[in-house]
Amino acid sequence: MSDPITADDLKALQAPLKSKYREDAAAGVVTFRAEGRLDEGISCKVDTGRALVDAGLHPAAGGLGDQACSGDMLLEALAACTGVTLRAVATAIGFDLRDGRVIVEGDLDFRGTLGVEKEAPVGFQSLRLTFDLETDEPQERIDQLLKLTERFCVVLQTIRQTPAMETKQAIRQAAAP
Repeated sequence: MSDPITADDLKALQAPLKSKYREDAAAGVVTFRAEGRLDEGISCKVDTGRALVDAGLHPAAGGLGDQACSGDMLLEALAACTGVTLRAVATAIGFDLRDGRVIVEGDLDFRGTLGVEKEAPVGFQSLRLTFDLETDEPQERIDQLLKLTERFCVVLQTIRQTPAMETKQAIRQAAAP
């Protein structure tokens, strides 16, 4: 485990980046990329850059439960991003945060996903984000921490603001046997 980062450390790390992005707005735009490779059965392998994740159907959609579910991965991404953002904000504002958890829950109606009920929606219909924090900070500081965390969490803001989505096709003809 590495030494804890201080507010000064964080500011020193981010200062040249902030300066660069102020001078050149285009430098602040970074394209992220993820790729899933279709695998045997009903599964897809996703390279996270840290590990290869084998994703498949959720048990409520007919999966065996032995593969990662993309719905779970979405909630995990939200929990991770919110947790990292919360830690960074706490560090930056000198917030005394001894311990904490970020809990994300979401409700999904599988009738829509499986085409059982035409009127049933596909996708999460509600998400709940709970912060379980250990601190002696006053409520106004806790409110400030959570407000800034929500404001700067990339995944949370992406879910809330629904970005423009483009779907493309790249079709290859299968080789003859």
